[in-house]
Amino acid sequence: MDTFDYIIVGAGSAGCVLANRLTQDPDINVLLLEAGGKDDYHWIHIPVGYLYCIGNPRTDWLYRTEAEAGLNGRSLGYPRGRVLGGCSSINGMIYMRGQREDYDDWARLSGDDGWKWDNVLPLFKRCEDHHRGPSEFHGAHGEWRVEAQRLRWDILERFADAAEQAGIPRTEDFNQGDNFGVGYFEVNQRRGIRWNTAKAFLRRASERPNLTIVTGAQVSALTFDGRRCTGVKYIGGGQPHAAAARHEVILSAGAVNTPQLLELSGIGQPERLRGLGIDVRHALPGVGENLQDHLQLRTVVKVNGVRTLNTRASSLWGKLCIGVEYAFNQSGPMSMAPSQLGAFARSDPSQARPNVEYHVQPLSLDKFGDPLHAFNAFTASACNLRPTSRGSVHARSADFRDAPVIAPNYLSTDEDRRVAADSLRLTRRIVASPALAPYQPEEYLPGAAFQTDEELAEAAGSIGTTIFHPVGTCKMGRGDDGMAVVDNRLRVFGIEGLRVVDASVMPLITSGNTNSPTIMIAERASDMIREDRRRGAGAAGVMAPAPLAAAESA
Repeated sequence: MDTFDYIIVGAGSAGCVLANRLTQDPDINVLLLEAGGKDDYHWIHIPVGYLYCIGNPRTDWLYRTEAEAGLNGRSLGYPRGRVLGGCSSINGMIYMRGQREDYDDWARLSGDDGWKWDNVLPLFKRCEDHHRGPSEFHGAHGEWRVEAQRLRWDILERFADAAEQAGIPRTEDFNQGDNFGVGYFEVNQRRGIRWNTAKAFLRRASERPNLTIVTGAQVSALTFDGRRCTGVKYIGGGQPHAAAARHEVILSAGAVNTPQLLELSGIGQPERLRGLGIDVRHALPGVGENLQDHLQLRTVVKVNGVRTLNTRASSLWGKLCIGVEYAFNQSGPMSMAPSQLGAFARSDPSQARPNVEYHVQPLSLDKFGDPLHAFNAFTASACNLRPTSRGSVHARSADFRDAPVIAPNYLSTDEDRRVAADSLRLTRRIVASPALAPYQPEEYLPGAAFQTDEELAEAAGSIGTTIFHPVGTCKMGRGDDGMAVVDNRLRVFGIEGLRVVDASVMPLITSGNTNSPTIMIAERASDMIREDRRRGAGAAGVMAPAPLAAAESA
């Protein structure tokens, strides 16, 4: 059995950052395990290639949700990256931090001011390589490249004008702590090519002799000596393997796979584990609970007298021109992030801060994976940034190869249904603004027939779909929070030598896209891990206080 100082499970957005930062110390020896393969698939790197990565077993776990009552009985595809770079290899590339209050809430809930906005901003800046250069809010010497998009569409310009007429001001920067406004998203690209965390953080780190990267390695269970996590078991090349950790095992498998692996290893709700035939090692009832996700409501609007991608890409000649433009300039539609224009607004005036995010696209289709419509149209998707609905992720069986049970529980609260109705009305107000009038906008989906609160909530259930931001399933919290899974240093309560570093630790979802906040979490975690090592806590293991409600153990 090979032995390492640290074992990182998952080479996604967090895992790549951790592997890079920890191995900058030549005395630290790290094993990084990734269930997927290398990021050498060409569609990963061409921005529009997300269309060929999502739903592709080469790059996606191919998960689905359970049938959702709030979505009128529908089940949704639930993409999760299964490749070096994880979700940063298949996501929408949008660089977004969220709002100042998100992090101040984390600090309050965890009892650690280190999570406040003013204290995490330097971490965002440390890893950032912003196209405008260094400033009060941005860094320019880090690994995580942030660029302006390399395209413009008339219909998006007019939507921005319409949003401004509806009371949403123009902004050039969504990432200063208050993202209220309308403007173009900045993206994680370098000269029109996707910039994933494997390129940003692993490329140079992989040359270090103290980093071992194993792809095609799916972890089946954690190993223990009493209450101390000592290593992992994994399958690679069809054969079982094991590795030991001198200091810590770090779970960075994401908000879906991390809670599943904890449960497979006997950490979770005792009754649930026993029902699956899994021996209970330690009771933590919060494992897999508190799932939060952003549900987007896709309003499709037909337009006349302005071109959209629907018709530009409808002919062989149009597609050829698009391909040539990207081949020579890395610009145009093939350089497009899935959404180009963004807006943050209040669904109603009573909201203290923006609670709705728009992703606006110069195209339309019935659902992801379907062909574009034959008519010109744009899509304005609105999502509730801070949903009150809570779902769960749990192991389906004791077999690690079985996909977990994913139940987001969308639109299950009166508040979320009200915000959904208000958001659809706000979209209609923007579309009815004078700036769009010359194009004779006509609502195609959900359709003008839906008017009352009840009708609009029903419509939301029919058109709503995930925007791929699951978080919270191993939430961070205080020792007296019976549903917290990790403490404010991301150590699993009641278990030594085990830490969680990924989006699952967010106690509340951020008010925006979640990839870059996950990278920031890994930046802070790398500092904590090295601090613990210097103090000797890493070698001895850290026993965090167990939550009062989770004291039961087998």
